[in-house]
This record gives sequence, structure tokens and C-alpha cells, in this order.
Amino acid sequence: MNLRNELEKAAAERRLWSAGDCIVAAVSGGPDSMALLHMLSAIAKEGYISVIAAHVNHGFRVEESAHELAVVRAFAEQLEVVCETVTFDMPSYIEETRMNGQAASREKRYAFLHEIAERYGASRIALAHHADDQAETVLMRVIRGTGLTGLAGMVSKRREKNVELIRPMLRMNKSDLLRYCEEHHVPYCVDSSNKERHYFRNIIRLDILPYLSRHNPQLSQSLQRLAEVAGAEDEWMEKQTEALFAQLVTRSPNECAISCVDLHGLHIALQRRLIKLILSYLSKETEKISFEQIETMRLAASAHAPATWRIDAGAGIRCAREYDRMRWLRISQHALNGADDYSCEVERNTYRLTVEQSGWSFEFDYASVRDSRKPASRYEACFDASELTYPLVIRNRLPGDRIQVLGLNGSKKVQDMFVDEKIAPLKRELYPLLFDAAGKLLWIPGIRRSSHALMEPHTKDVLFIRASNE
Repeated sequence: MNLRNELEKAAAERRLWSAGDCIVAAVSGGPDSMALLHMLSAIAKEGYISVIAAHVNHGFRVEESAHELAVVRAFAEQLEVVCETVTFDMPSYIEETRMNGQAASREKRYAFLHEIAERYGASRIALAHHADDQAETVLMRVIRGTGLTGLAGMVSKRREKNVELIRPMLRMNKSDLLRYCEEHHVPYCVDSSNKERHYFRNIIRLDILPYLSRHNPQLSQSLQRLAEVAGAEDEWMEKQTEALFAQLVTRSPNECAISCVDLHGLHIALQRRLIKLILSYLSKETEKISFEQIETMRLAASAHAPATWRIDAGAGIRCAREYDRMRWLRISQHALNGADDYSCEVERNTYRLTVEQSGWSFEFDYASVRDSRKPASRYEACFDASELTYPLVIRNRLPGDRIQVLGLNGSKKVQDMFVDEKIAPLKRELYPLLFDAAGKLLWIPGIRRSSHALMEPHTKDVLFIRASNE
């Protein structure tokens, strides 16, 4: 089978494009992308699709890059394909942003490809990665450490922004592409930087793969098959995980929670995947969250783990076990640094106060003893107004806070009160406490009031407070 037929077969099998699609072909000037452009332009001439060539000159190898740009333009003109090009000063950009050179180049290159796709209404961006690239990618990930998703290598298609990135040549070998260029008189350039060993991928291609191939001459094909098998199994497991996410995880824009029993009852592989999916739901920057951190969170849900526990998982996410539930919350850097303390003053003329940091609201009602109400729950409290020193203060707990508990001799740590009442650790940080201006802790709403400012026979004026955390 010739390569063009193979390309069309792969596109049909994997649904890489449909009739009428406009495709932006990323063309570097090397044999792989030039062969891709040649094949796509032949399909386009039959009226099935339309093709736009896009070339980026990164500005690293001045003369060489200028030559590549000229070759791509000339070949696109020969094929009667529209060609869009751009030249970047990447050395200056890298110096300015301090980014990794390859990462910076990829960022600018893909931004340009998306810009061209939007300009022409293209639904696909075609990339020229082939089977040898796939083998290198898989081996690189094995050496650095990876899981099943990493073993799947590069996928044949994935959505990015409003277009799909497609790789129709992932099953084609480099040698076949070079032969195709020779047979069809396709011009191409050879990038001299492909010989530079300070790039890890080049070391894989030039040294490690050839050495390992002495022990298995079919190593590249074996790695390609591994990627195919791993990719299919990874896709299936991901669908299972997504179904479990929808079924078991309660979520809001900034939080996900799951029963410890539900999480730990899953197969270990699904536990890990579900945790990763939860993290990805809350943040787009989870790449640096390590396997060890995932494992720590997974084991925290076990029956033998502490009932309360928390960790800052990275990527702005805090994970906590709160008795029988696991929670993941997106937390501001401000809060992660422990700078979310608050303190709100309550004057005599304050009738309502919402403490945004804690999510609690308070209503204050002054009345005579004759007109006052009695507390109906622990979320309501009455105080002898004449015994209070203003302004009152509502703040979160600080180390060493104690309450003079009504009905008990002596005082008790607020922390111990939280533990006794099974207040979740993440809630303890922002739980509101009511003090007077003298620093006396009057009330822990929903838990216990103190022995200060009690109603006495001589009391005339009453402060009635209702607290709500809905």
C-alpha cells in the first residue's frame, strides 16, 4: 500500500477529518512535514478537503531557517496551496521570559497555528509526527518515569481550544517517508540541530535507540505497538474513571468530595486515576503533582488512616480527609500561605454582618428582657448587653484560644472543642468565634456559649444573636 492510501485509511479509521474540512498543515521544511503537505494537497485537489500550509521560522539558525522558509514557500506555490509564514526572534523571547527554549518555541509555534486555523475557519491542525517519533517519545517517558497514559505516547487526535490536533502519520516509518520524498520529487531540508546532543530527544535518537536495537532490531516497532496497546487501554480506563467521577464525586467549581468508603472500595488503578481526574477538574497545572503525592492522598482514604488529615497537594489544591469524606479544594495562594485570617468588629448599631471568609452570617437584635426571645438552638445565643465590652469581634481561631465553658469548671481549648464536635479540619481554620473588646471568648456558634454575660435577675437589656452558615 502506498503512503497516501495509508494516510487516507488512517484518517478514516480514526475519523481524523471529514469531507469539506479545512486543515492547517504544520510544515517545518523537513522530509516528514513536506511529505505530509504533498499527500494532503493531492487529497485536496480531489475536492474532499482544503489545505493551508503554515510555517514558523523560530530565528535560531539564521541562514538555515531562512532557506527552510524559502523552500516551504516555493513548494506550497508549486502545489497551489496557500502558505502562511511567520518569523519569531525566539532567542530574545527566551531571554525575556526565562522560559525553557523548547517550551517557549512550542508555545509560540502553536499560538501561530491556532491563529491561522481561526483565520481560515480550519477545524484541524495536522502535525507530521511519525512512528519513529512515537518510539522516541515512549522511550523518553520510560526513562523519565511514566504510567499507562505516558506509555500511550502521542495520540492521533486531541482537541485543543476550538480545533483538533491530528497526527495522521503515526504508523509511518521515517525510512518510508524519505523514500516517498525521493519517489515524488518532494524537496526537503535537514535541520542541523537534530545532531546536537544537548537535546534529550536527540540523545534518544542518536545513541540510546541504536544501542538498544542491537538487542532487539525491531525495538522501534515494539515501542510503537506498546503505544498502540497502551493508548487503547488508557482510553478505556479513562472512560471508566469519568463515569465514576460523575457517579461518586460531589463537586462545585472550587471543590470535589467523595466518600472514603467509595474511593477506597475501587480498584487501586481506578483510585489513582480518579484522584488525578479530580485534581485536573480543579486545576490546569497538575503536571508537577507527583506519583508519591497521589499515593499519599489515596492511602489517606483507607480505613486505617487518621480520621482527620490534610495536605497541600500543589497546583493551588488542598486535600483533606474529614472523618468519612475526602475533600479537594482550590485554594488561593493567599490562603495557602496561611494569610486568610480575618477579624470583623461589631458595633452597637450593627444589626447584620456577613463574614465572607467563613461563609457565616450574623443577626443582632437588642431588646428588653420582657421582649427578648429565648435561644431555640445552638445557633442562637442571648447575652446581658450591659456586661459586654464593645466593639465585639468576630474572628477565626488563633493558637491558644480558650473558652470558659458554661456549666464546666475552668476553660477548654477551642481546638479540643472542634475535635469533640467533629468539626472538619478545613472548616476549623475559618470557623467564626465571637469575642468582646476585652478579648473574652463569648460564643462558638453552633457549639457552645461561654459563662460570660449570662442573663441574671437584674438584667434589663438583652442582645440576641442568630448565626447561620447556609
